[in-house]
Amino acid sequence: MVSRGRRSTPQRVIVAEALAAARRALSAQELHERINAGHPTLGLATVYRALEAQVQDGMASRFERDGHVSAYVACDATHHHHLVCTRCQRVEDLDETVVAPLLSSVGRTHDFQVDHAALDFYGLCGSCRKRAR
Repeated sequence: MVSRGRRSTPQRVIVAEALAAARRALSAQELHERINAGHPTLGLATVYRALEAQVQDGMASRFERDGHVSAYVACDATHHHHLVCTRCQRVEDLDETVVAPLLSSVGRTHDFQVDHAALDFYGLCGSCRKRAR
């Protein structure tokens, strides 16, 4: 397995599989803790490097949590936008059709051709709002 010229290693595969299984945004430390039980020799620095490689290759997205902590979520390599729950860290893809009118408006209003956009919306998901009541 090769991604953008990067050689696939067992460590990268372990990190990618663990992130995909999480189904929510995790920090490198949280992911390392999950992986550590089954792979105690896999170091935190290796997890960081593998996550950054996934971000660069479009296989993961990085989000910023409070306190400037990065969290990561596995992604489809195609372009999309996200809804990020700041409480449970669940990440949901936002369909391009929702964002398209905004991008079109930006283009018309500012005479600007948008070639690429990355929009992440942060807030509380429905489940977390219900629990808070």
